[in-house]
Amino acid sequence: MIDDRTDVTRTGSPAPTAAQPTGWWRDAVIYQVYPRSFADADGDGMGDLPGVRARLPYLRDLGVDAVWLSPFYASPQADAGYDVADYRAIDPMFGTLDDAAAVIRDAHALGLRVIVDLVPNHCSDQHVWFRQALREGPGSPLRDRFHFRPGKGADGELPPNDWESIFGGPAWTRTTDPDGTPGDWYLHLFAPEQPDFNWDHPAVHDEFRTILRFWLDLGTDGFRIDVAHGLVKAAGLPDMGHGEQLKLLGNQKLPFFDQDGVHEIYRDWRKVLDEYPGERIGVAEAWTPSADRTALYLRSDELHQAFNFHYLNTGWDAARIRAAVDESLEAMRPVGAPTTWVLSNHDVVRHTTRYAGGDPERGLRRARAALLLMLALPGSAYLYQGEELGLPEVTDLPDEVRQDPSFFKTNGQNGLRDGCRVPIPWSGSEPPYGFGPEPGGPSWLPQPESWAKLSVEAQTGDPASMLELYRSALAARRDHPALGAGDAVEWLEAPEGVLAFRRVPAGEPGTSGESGGNGGTAFVCTVNTTAEPVRLPVPGQVLLAGSDVTLEGGEAVLPADSAVWWTV
Repeated sequence: MIDDRTDVTRTGSPAPTAAQPTGWWRDAVIYQVYPRSFADADGDGMGDLPGVRARLPYLRDLGVDAVWLSPFYASPQADAGYDVADYRAIDPMFGTLDDAAAVIRDAHALGLRVIVDLVPNHCSDQHVWFRQALREGPGSPLRDRFHFRPGKGADGELPPNDWESIFGGPAWTRTTDPDGTPGDWYLHLFAPEQPDFNWDHPAVHDEFRTILRFWLDLGTDGFRIDVAHGLVKAAGLPDMGHGEQLKLLGNQKLPFFDQDGVHEIYRDWRKVLDEYPGERIGVAEAWTPSADRTALYLRSDELHQAFNFHYLNTGWDAARIRAAVDESLEAMRPVGAPTTWVLSNHDVVRHTTRYAGGDPERGLRRARAALLLMLALPGSAYLYQGEELGLPEVTDLPDEVRQDPSFFKTNGQNGLRDGCRVPIPWSGSEPPYGFGPEPGGPSWLPQPESWAKLSVEAQTGDPASMLELYRSALAARRDHPALGAGDAVEWLEAPEGVLAFRRVPAGEPGTSGESGGNGGTAFVCTVNTTAEPVRLPVPGQVLLAGSDVTLEGGEAVLPADSAVWWTV
């Protein structure tokens, strides 16, 4: 066990113990690092853990509270590391276990917490359990740790049921027995290289408890749980009964997603998390049909947070945004969990492009406004690397460089996740823009020439840049307790297409955001989602604006697609 970290808060004081809870995660701003695209220390074109370690001061200065690292485990990389061969080893492309320990130790010294990705629904087909199950053939006890089934048809030539892979095609692959004859089929809800674990088997439960403790002993502050809604399958693996291609988020009830049995698993994991000091947390990637279903993962004896995909998938429309905010807060309040807010991640089109409607400048304006809106809402916010630079989706990657496994399937997801995973620009005028150590060096996906003006170096010090807006907004949120605190907003009267809400300092964690418990400054956030300027009564003094605001005789003129924070 490596336990030489210096776990400190942002002020440098000792971290809270289990006897001194702070609920740090309730309003934390957490930054997602996609390691292969963040920073490349050795110049091979692939980001790595030493690169992450070198850039940690940047994240500290940006003003985030924690870092979430996407998978860096030993993996054949069939799905960018979400096909794990060894959960206790680092893939050599990213570094070593010592490098991982150093990232955690340095992050803590800078006052940053570290959350690592955990992939419990499936592993790699190169995992020792699965390889042995194939090698030993039918009757191997290791096969019970996965979902092996005989096929249908006269010779077992048809899949066991009609389930489909999220990446396209059937969710079953037929094996070949050791004697060379066709054998049973195994389940994989994603790529064929990602066999699903059978969570009805006690050995799977035991294994993941030890994995949790391994990384908690190393000093991690929590886990983001991949496909948290998918671990338990309906008894008997019944047919879906329809041929519509599956999506991660939908309203249909599926026999392999959001089954009630998952909650027993997370209650067990919560006991492990609570064994450790410092408020270690679990964050669910749970794609569920409703916010109410998501809230079930966040009961007091289960996980701490879940991603708010319902908010992420809401378009740039004031009425829909308000409804998503209200539904999210209302669903979380009965279980005492904070709502999370997220605009982008490694699986979706970057929001600057989603919001653009074909006009990149409009996309940037809306992204600036969306940031201020998100950071003024009660709860925790997640940022995806590069969004603070205003990076757009790269939509013109050549087919030959793409690596998203669903790109190579028919009828699957859009197969274009590589566009949000292009390595981010740090400095310089030519690729890889400081991503690697040498100008003109490689990067695993090509970067657009236009990104020179979007680099950290180019934007630093420019008060009109996206990066400086993020820095200012995160600093203001840290300085003012009403922003992010509580569990409610007070909506104010506003013209159609405009959102206006009031925030006041909250009382104890879990109480209403309108309690005024700290007696501090109150705030109003106004957001104009329309294509035209709007006039509003001035509610107070401007604290921060995403676009220039004109004050005229007691009224404020908000430009199209803009947001303002006011102190009142």
